[in-house]
Amino acid sequence: MPKEFSRSSRVAEQIQRELAELIQLELKDPRVGLITLTGVDLTADYAHAKIYYTTLADAAAREGVDAGLRRASGFLRRELGRRIRIHTLPELHFVYDASVERGDRLSRLIDEAVQADHKKQD
Repeated sequence: MPKEFSRSSRVAEQIQRELAELIQLELKDPRVGLITLTGVDLTADYAHAKIYYTTLADAAAREGVDAGLRRASGFLRRELGRRIRIHTLPELHFVYDASVERGDRLSRLIDEAVQADHKKQD
């Protein structure tokens, strides 16, 4: 079983690298802009891949990014098939990863609490 896990994780990492390059260099949709792929989850049979991404765009622009990625998923899957040789090429599902946004918000809250604490001590 560990061998399967390492193969699956290697395939997921390769998919993430190839998709990041394809999105940056080949995708012409202006809605997508600058995004960062944060992870890939593959089903055991490689039929589906959840591609997690983040962007600095606001919520309204994020809808455009999501629509652009959904529209480009067929193109990206086809190009991925030319770069990666695996038996089953997964269907791509793009999912916004809010963890970076949550982390940034928590970091700001901590900074505010520390500042408030310093003001109380002065």
